[in-house]
Amino acid sequence: MTTPILLCADDYGLAPGVNAAIRELIAAGRLTATSVMSLCPFWSEGAAPLRELADKADVGLHFTLTDQAPLGAMPRLARDGRLPPLGRLMGMAYTGRLDPVEIRDELARQLDAFAAAWGGPPAYIDGHQHVHQLPTVRDAVADALSALPGAYVRLCGEPAGAVLRRGVAVPKTLLIGGLGGGLARLARARGIPANSRFAGVYDFATATPFAELLPRFLEADGAPGERRLVMVHPGIPDEDLRRVDSLVEPRRAEYEHLKGPAFAGLLERRGIRLTRFAGFANIRA
Repeated sequence: MTTPILLCADDYGLAPGVNAAIRELIAAGRLTATSVMSLCPFWSEGAAPLRELADKADVGLHFTLTDQAPLGAMPRLARDGRLPPLGRLMGMAYTGRLDPVEIRDELARQLDAFAAAWGGPPAYIDGHQHVHQLPTVRDAVADALSALPGAYVRLCGEPAGAVLRRGVAVPKTLLIGGLGGGLARLARARGIPANSRFAGVYDFATATPFAELLPRFLEADGAPGERRLVMVHPGIPDEDLRRVDSLVEPRRAEYEHLKGPAFAGLLERRGIRLTRFAGFANIRA
């Protein structure tokens, strides 16, 4: 008996070093999905080498509404040509100040940019900084997924008991999970496939090594048959990454651990089988 887990690396397209690290890990069988920031300049050049690994991992859209330049005009959300930080986006979402047309149009542009480089639609949609869960945004995401038969959505919920037992970034994890109830209801109502458990949230400034955190994210403390998804952020630091993102050295630490023998040994000891979403096909969850 093995425990299937989908292990997904976020932020493909953000920088060349992030792209290279993710491709290396997919080729080695250490990742089974990656989420693409199609509005970033390194997506178009990174798509072709990633296509060579298309049989090894799901490739989805990492819908981005923070801190980057949008692909089209968004006069309400990005007046100066740059998307807002997460806090301002959340404030606008929960006070009804997001323009649904702007959000849908930008999602369509990011989907088009994905397809233009990839040659087809994404296998799933999730959100950079989990923005796909927010009011107004989640409706646009659900509508887009309803038009993509077979595509799935990342849900970020997890039982509170599991979060408390793990003891990693508890307030942050509970907040992210708590924001996702509306999206989960939309997915169920529309028959959109989704994972049933989620893990991988931690404080990137923590002194606890990633090698000690990952086994806790992979603990099989739930019911048999759950569709478990774990999120990671590996990367090889480079100047392009340093220019656009503050998360640099934690990406290196994740990359080094995921490619190493300790992670392979952990999978073997735990009886974990890394799987694409299709590997959950015979699981009732």
